[in-house]
Order: sequence, then structure tokens, then C-alpha cells
Amino acid sequence: MSSDRSAPPWRGRADGKPPTLKDVARLAGVSPITVSRTLNQPEIVRPVLREKVFRAVRESGYQPAMLTTGAMPQDSRLIAVLVPTIVNSIFADTVQALMQTLTEAGHQTLLGLTDYSAEREEQLLDTLLRRRPDAMVLTGTLHTAASRLRLSQAGIPLVECWDQGERPLDMLVGFSHAAVGCAIAAQLLERGYRRFASLTLDDPRGRLRRDAFRAELARQGLGTPPEVSLPPPATPVLGREGLARLLDAGEHPEVVVCSSDTLAHGVLAEAHARNLRVPEDLAVMGFGNLASAAHLLPALSTVDVRGADMGTHAAAALLARLAGAEASRQRDTGFELIMRESTR
Repeated sequence: MSSDRSAPPWRGRADGKPPTLKDVARLAGVSPITVSRTLNQPEIVRPVLREKVFRAVRESGYQPAMLTTGAMPQDSRLIAVLVPTIVNSIFADTVQALMQTLTEAGHQTLLGLTDYSAEREEQLLDTLLRRRPDAMVLTGTLHTAASRLRLSQAGIPLVECWDQGERPLDMLVGFSHAAVGCAIAAQLLERGYRRFASLTLDDPRGRLRRDAFRAELARQGLGTPPEVSLPPPATPVLGREGLARLLDAGEHPEVVVCSSDTLAHGVLAEAHARNLRVPEDLAVMGFGNLASAAHLLPALSTVDVRGADMGTHAAAALLARLAGAEASRQRDTGFELIMRESTR
């Protein structure tokens, strides 16, 4: 049973040795068993206790025993890869190129699914780091404070992909979501559209694109377009529901901007069911350039994010670092707008 004692600031052990689990417990004002449970099964610990323990871990610099002992070989040939989902194939090109390159170099990959949740990522890291992977690939740059601490203490090469940012944990391979949002707005404005709506998957990267898209419209003197926010993962059914909600609310957009091709696929289906001509009555813009996008009726306008390039460059950066060579800290793989028949 945990207690709630206050403790003085951590000043290190008098004997100079590394902090122990009991030291963390004293610093957090909880019992050792609460510390152990938090580190091994954080999902079952109350948030207030979990934050106390992780704060004490950060202050003391404590490293869980399995990360500091020789329980597993130093060279495990294992690389962990964390992605939000495999339901949405938008990540498939990146994962395929990454795993193929690493496999050809003699490494095994372990895939973890975060469900678009930084808290779920934190839980997975607790498990994966105990397997002592040689390196790790993460999707995006948004992590909990506890995750950033764990990763900084792990001492292994890390690549964050599918994003750009100013504070990478280690190496960063991806593209600017804000730049994508601005480019979509500029392209559609150039084509004469003035009445917009958006269907946005409720994930951090989708929101970044949406916010930049809205900001660009505001700079052009247009108001904030109506939006429907949808829970991940993206499915065509969600896309249909999203468009139905917009139209049933009395909105009359000229173009609907979707945060994924999967949602856009559903929008096309719902438009067809309502006898709306695309793009004459309603234009549709997607994101991701999935393999099916060019073969929909009409073919979908979208954004190609060069997913395979991201996977290849991420793998190359890890392999270089594991071989003791220098690797670029940040690589922008860019993107390309692909305008097809779903927009005029």
C-alpha cells in the first residue's frame, strides 16, 4: 500500500552508487511495490501516483534493472518500430521499406501499435526497452515526458519519422505537416475554391495540417471552414459519416479536404449516394496517395508523402549509427501534391 510522504530533493546517494528502486520510492513518497508496479504495468496505476513515480525517476536518474544488467546480449539485432496503426495503410510504404532494408542488413524488427496515443506509446516503451533493442523507430515527435526520459536513458539510436520539428530526440526523418496544410490551401485557392470544409482524423499530425490549412485561408481573408473531427483509425465508413454530418447540418462546401485518402474514399461514396457530382457539385481532396487513390472514380486528388523514402532513409540512418558512422540528425523527405479528377 502506498503512502504520501514528502521527501527532500534528490541529492544523490551518500555512497556515490546509482539510485535504487527504494531510493525512487523514498523520493516519490510511495512504497517500493508501487514503483515496481508503475515501471512494469503503468496502465494499472492511478495517474497521480504514476506521475509521482516518473518524476522521481527523472530526478534521480534511476534506470530499471533490466536496462542496466547484462540479462540480454548487448547486440540483440532487434530494432523496435512503433506506428499508430496497421488498419490504415497510409503507413504501409514506410514500414515495408524500413523493415526490408533492416532485414537485408541482418536485423529483426518488432512492431508495436500505439493507437495514436502518447500514453499507449509510453506503455509500449516500458515493455520494448526491456527487450534491449539495438535501436528504435517512432512515429511522430509528440511523446510524454516519461517516454522522453526513458528514451534519453536508453542509450540507443532513435529515429522519429513522419514529422519535422525543432527538438528531435536523436534523428528525424519526415516532412512538415504544416507545410502540407499551407500547400493544400494555396493550391485549392488557386483553382478558384472559396467554400471549404474539412474532415480531420483526431491525431496530432492531422491537426497540424488542419491548423496550417485554416491559417492560410485566414491570411486570404476567408473565415474558418466547418469541420468534422473523427476518431482514429480512418475508415471509408467514417468518411461517409463525416460528409453526411456536414451536409445534414446545412453546410454547402465547394470542396472537402480530408486528412487521409481513406476518409476521402468514404466521402466519394457518400457523394455518389446523394447524387452529387464530383467535382462539379463537390470536390474532394485526400492525403497520403494510397495505391487505390488513382483508381477511384473519379481519381482522387491527394498528397504524396514519399512513405517508402522515409522508411529507407530511417533504416539507413540507424544502420549507419549502429556501424559507428555519423548520420544526419534531420532529413526532410518532402511531399508532392497530386491533383487528379476529384478537383477541378
